[in-house]
Amino acid sequence: MSGNSRLFLTAQWRNLVMLNYEVDRGLLARYVPAMTELDSFEGRTYVSLVGFCFNKTRLLGRLAVPFHADFEEVNLRFYVRRKAGGEDRRGVCFIAEIVPRRAIAWVARLVFGENYLRFPMEHRIEGDADNGMVAYNWRVGDRKCRLFLEAAGEPLVVGQGSLEQFITEHYWGYSRQRSGGCVEYRVAHQPWRVAVATNAGFEGDPTATYGPAFATVLRGKPESAFLADGSSVEVFAGEKIA
Repeated sequence: MSGNSRLFLTAQWRNLVMLNYEVDRGLLARYVPAMTELDSFEGRTYVSLVGFCFNKTRLLGRLAVPFHADFEEVNLRFYVRRKAGGEDRRGVCFIAEIVPRRAIAWVARLVFGENYLRFPMEHRIEGDADNGMVAYNWRVGDRKCRLFLEAAGEPLVVGQGSLEQFITEHYWGYSRQRSGGCVEYRVAHQPWRVAVATNAGFEGDPTATYGPAFATVLRGKPESAFLADGSSVEVFAGEKIA
């Protein structure tokens, strides 16, 4: 596979709560990086609010930074694709990514040019893989935001051509730069198993984090919601393509 092969970090991504909302393509137009185009599933455009645990983080695959190996992340993302030679690269772009530590946000902004924000965060996991609840919280001032999901049943391999596959199997990241350019990076992991939600949603006012248009989206009911079990991941260094 072509693309940058310099490893930036390894980690475990676990207990991924994924709330997926159908949106008008026009809402995302100004966020689409150069050299990419919006991706869709059966003609529908989605944003996903994703919360997960970032565990056993190692820079360059070997360097553990004290107090920064295990933490939460919540991100609001959408989906793009790019033709690169004969390859159709399906990727993810982020509106904003929230982490609990300033150093993590600073490094991510520096290396990838992503819109990382630092807020106090916490998570809660109850039950087991077959019947449980997972929630991620963050706080902006005195206002708390929360995404949660309850699931029952064993996580299963996603079906070919399913919405779950479309959401979970994007192996490239694209970051729109302030200069107008674009950075591309590769993310490698095995396919995830998912458990469909019995109950899921978002609570709070995310306006300060994502702006009023996305806040309106998140206050609505997700088109779909599921819990992905996660896996080991490798994130490779970015490469400027525009």
